[in-house]
Amino acid sequence: MKEIESKNSNSKYWFLVALLVCGGIFINWLQQRGETQIARKDLTEMPQTLGDWRQKGSEIRFGEQTESVLRVSDYTMREFLDSKGRLANIYVGYYASQRTGATYHSPQNCLPGAGWVMKEPEIIEIKTADGKSFNANRYIIENGVYKEVMIYWYQGRGRIEPSEYRDKINTVWDSVLRRRSDGALVRVMTSVGNSEAEATEAAKDLSAQLAEKLSDYVPE
Repeated sequence: MKEIESKNSNSKYWFLVALLVCGGIFINWLQQRGETQIARKDLTEMPQTLGDWRQKGSEIRFGEQTESVLRVSDYTMREFLDSKGRLANIYVGYYASQRTGATYHSPQNCLPGAGWVMKEPEIIEIKTADGKSFNANRYIIENGVYKEVMIYWYQGRGRIEPSEYRDKINTVWDSVLRRRSDGALVRVMTSVGNSEAEATEAAKDLSAQLAEKLSDYVPE
């Protein structure tokens, strides 16, 4: 009996060793084979008109220190005005690869650290003019006298996802099967003003207009 148990233990040991060796070889193979390079336009080329929204002023750029923290491959941040004079802010941060540790900085981590309080989380549906729809996160965020509606989502490789965790799983999956880990964080913000409902609808409209234009800059 002891001899049988000893043989079983040895078999399990060598099985685990083989599994670890094969896993190491597979991971090394993934790292060595590189990623597929996808043609895209720079975000600086994104149009200054999005539906009824018109860009106000020049593109906003971060300081060198902020850019070094973000480690983003390409980004744009701009302010837009609609026909009623409502001001909104957009940000698109694109990562050509997330294999080396450069990845999205979730608003749920960044904003509280900058003094913002995030309230009323909700998953909302964004509908585009071409009949497509996708889900995104909506929050009310506050910092002192400022109160904003914020909508954000993760986009890339033909996927649009509100959940950071599901997006991470999809990124790993696509990295293995499609040799791609590129993607972007997309965010829209506007002041609540006198009506939270009106601000949300305005942010949803701008989000829809923006999403329709992104495929040239955030490849599918």
